[in-house]
Amino acid sequence: MRRHHILIPLAALLATLPLIVHGCSCGHDFDFHLQSWLDAAQQMRHGTVYPRWAFSPAWGAGEPRFVFYPPLSWMLGALLTLVFPVSAAPVLFTFLALCGAGFAMYRLAREFVQENAALMAAVLYLANPYMLFNAFERTAYAELLAATWIPLLFLAVLKKRPSVVGIAVPLALLWLTNAPAAVMGTYAFALLAVLRLGMVWRETRVLPVRMLGSLVGGFALGLALPAFYLVPAAYERRYVQIAMAIIPNMRVQDNFLFGHTADGPHNAVLHTASLLAVSLLGVTFVAAVVLALRRDEAGRWLRWTMLGITVLIAFLLVPVSTQVWLHLPELAFLQFPWRLLTVLSAVLGLTVALLLGRWSGNRGLVLGVSLVCPVLLTLVCIHLYRQPCEVGDLPASMAEAFRTHHGVGPTDEYAPVGADNDFLRADDPAYWLASDPQAFAPGTVANPAATDPNYDSDNLPADTLSAEAPRHLTVELPQASFLVLNLRNFADWQVMLNGSAAVTRAQRDDGLMAFAVPSGASTVDIHWRYGWDQEVGFGVSGLALVLLGLAWRGRSTNA
Repeated sequence: MRRHHILIPLAALLATLPLIVHGCSCGHDFDFHLQSWLDAAQQMRHGTVYPRWAFSPAWGAGEPRFVFYPPLSWMLGALLTLVFPVSAAPVLFTFLALCGAGFAMYRLAREFVQENAALMAAVLYLANPYMLFNAFERTAYAELLAATWIPLLFLAVLKKRPSVVGIAVPLALLWLTNAPAAVMGTYAFALLAVLRLGMVWRETRVLPVRMLGSLVGGFALGLALPAFYLVPAAYERRYVQIAMAIIPNMRVQDNFLFGHTADGPHNAVLHTASLLAVSLLGVTFVAAVVLALRRDEAGRWLRWTMLGITVLIAFLLVPVSTQVWLHLPELAFLQFPWRLLTVLSAVLGLTVALLLGRWSGNRGLVLGVSLVCPVLLTLVCIHLYRQPCEVGDLPASMAEAFRTHHGVGPTDEYAPVGADNDFLRADDPAYWLASDPQAFAPGTVANPAATDPNYDSDNLPADTLSAEAPRHLTVELPQASFLVLNLRNFADWQVMLNGSAAVTRAQRDDGLMAFAVPSGASTVDIHWRYGWDQEVGFGVSGLALVLLGLAWRGRSTNA
């Protein structure tokens, strides 16, 4: 066992220690992620290996969260809640993500520098302030986990001989972990690939066909491998209000450094992120300038590339770059330009490694720095970024509420097209009959947000019991009526009425499923239908796996 096999997990443990001692930090996305883990874990217990529908949101009416949110983070979280106490799952997730980030940065740096320098870069990367900002204040668990794959993608394009496998695997893992990080990583890969090809052309005046083939092939395979997620997510977004993710206050143009919105709490987060961005940019820029001005020619292209990426990220964090964000595909869905600090953190780690180069400090010094660095950074960041937990936000409380079927609110971007979450009631029964398809269930309480535009729907009672719609029921009606189910209307739910799928669904303001039922006895069956897009996605991923295996075998044979 090598030193880094011990020191990197130890550094990650030190960075996680405040959470072990004092409990979780209930950051901005904490409830969303933990609820996803609980929902996925419950379905796994009942044999659904890859859930698509989250049943607990929208007060029991559910939402297609798992169709659109990449699966790796919530599947890992679900497995942790199945094996360990729920209160330990967020802490373990954080530890594993930081460990993965450290090992990935070590592998990247080790390609260019000696072991000691690589170890320093790994420790700095896993405990850098933006990483801990994601862990403690944002609790953006998927983005935290995605930081593992960024250095590996850098390595894939920067190493002496890029390979199809080396590119495809981290790119695929990025897309299966966090969509914003995947968009950033894809653009970073494209930029580095173009620069790398240009550098080879400049030196040899010959088009590096083999390198070009590896870069293009790896990119294509990296997008094909996660097709089982990407194809349905891309096609089925037409059924939900995905653009709600970029409403005012959540748009790129509202979140440049030191921007100001109408939301006071959001402004506080933006101010914190801005200070963090300026600090990291300053440190990275100085380190990159010192590195670029070195006189030796070895690695000159790489050194200037690190400086160039730093300057480009600084440009993208200020309003002058607005048109770039609005016109390049999918960039607008990053919401916050300062998310690019994930990429900047990898640049900083590699730059520090290159600066240290062949540093051969004694083992005691390396050990001391490896332990002191994460301790000091963690002490500062836990003080600045830790978020308190209300009783209802504690993992044990959330798990108990989930077990007893207490409702949680909907996610705006996963609401059906044409629906308004403000009309969704928190105490709907499993189903009801009405003469009007728009009728609300008798005895239910209206959402105050439906009449008060200033009401925050997060204030709805968190202890409301939610009732999930049955998947099979029989009704006996004296006259034709509308059956309304406490189930969000989504295309993948197939409704069979008396054995026929020819059921016309009514449009409701709250997005629940409603349809006419004739008089007399009727049987209703509802089941999840895997559409052509999901079948195509799995087919493409299966073929990509075969090609990956062949490429891996070919690489092993040629080694």
